[in-house]
Amino acid sequence: MDSLIVGSFTRSNPHNFPAALHIPSLRNSIQGSRCKEWSPLEGICSVKYQRYLVEGHTVTDQKKSILCPTNCRKRLVVACGGQPLESEPNVYDSKNLWNSVTSFLDAFYRFSRPHTVIGTTLSIVSVSLLAVQKLSDLSPVFFTGMLEAIIAALFMNIYIVGLNQISDIEIDKVNKPYLPLASGEYSTATGIFIVTSFAILSFWLWSVVGSWPLFWALSVSFVLGTAYSINLPMLRWKRSAVVAAMCILVVRAIIVQIAFFLHMQTHVFGRPAAFSRPVIFATAFMSFFSVVIALFKDIPDMEGDRIFGIRSFTVRLGQKRVFWICIALLQMAYAVAIIVGASSSFFWSKLITVVGHGILATMLWRNAKSTDLSSKVEITSFYMFIWKLFYAEYLLIPLVR
Repeated sequence: MDSLIVGSFTRSNPHNFPAALHIPSLRNSIQGSRCKEWSPLEGICSVKYQRYLVEGHTVTDQKKSILCPTNCRKRLVVACGGQPLESEPNVYDSKNLWNSVTSFLDAFYRFSRPHTVIGTTLSIVSVSLLAVQKLSDLSPVFFTGMLEAIIAALFMNIYIVGLNQISDIEIDKVNKPYLPLASGEYSTATGIFIVTSFAILSFWLWSVVGSWPLFWALSVSFVLGTAYSINLPMLRWKRSAVVAAMCILVVRAIIVQIAFFLHMQTHVFGRPAAFSRPVIFATAFMSFFSVVIALFKDIPDMEGDRIFGIRSFTVRLGQKRVFWICIALLQMAYAVAIIVGASSSFFWSKLITVVGHGILATMLWRNAKSTDLSSKVEITSFYMFIWKLFYAEYLLIPLVR
């Protein structure tokens, strides 16, 4: 009977270990064969929802580790069954390795701020398509050049958002406690290693590609992203609401549209620098959108910003006023987009851009009216909705002709 219990523990359900130890006969057998230093084991087994790892003489959970001393380094054996508890160590090793990998990937996913990663990727794809003049331009050279720009930009994106988290650990413990540095999943040294590595990788990739527009895109992003976050004299520009908004506007609205378009236009296609009507529209529209993102991102973070002296527009003007300023700015941008679309000489472009922007404007208004501004959860959800509108715009921009 007891040997069957041990077999069940080692093969089918290892987490039954705590329950098994509460069977009197089995527990007494283990107590009879263990060393004196093993007595804390009972205390661990009484705690609910803990993970156990039995590797010969070691029992660990997330907070405790009890190790049998050297002279007793033998496998736990159930006296009446004679079966070792470590009968299949490879199963546990594989499971622990998989858990470690998934935990690391989950933490890195949150560290990279995925909504910014998606936004960067979509914006570069969209702007790259603006450089396409004929169907034959969609060649392997086009896709290679676009992929080089995306990877280099994503490396720089992770540097920027990571540096911001390193500089804001105490603030994020209030505003975003789920981030790896704020929660303690990553140490500060780990964060510094990650951001340094990705900044180096970004510029290394540029050195391989050799595109000067790409170099300027990465360099300006690096300088502004560093000045925005790092806490040094004359820097940490995020403390000024106006300067912080200008940093985001320059990177998201100007650098992304102009520099990456020139990368495709001059470096990939070898054509002279010339800004078309869609490129000018994209830059102007995204200027509005970048200001909205710069303003809106501080609305859910008002509590932490106020505590740590960040004088954002939300802290100064209040959540409700800034919220409706953002809505008004976006509605103005959509009105301009509808006018630009209606003036197109291509019927298909006119139809798609007018109808598409009309739908987005309607969705924005309906969601804004139904958002409870006293709920941080709803405000944060609406902020993510703003990013979805941002993604949707980059799907419409290549169709503006």
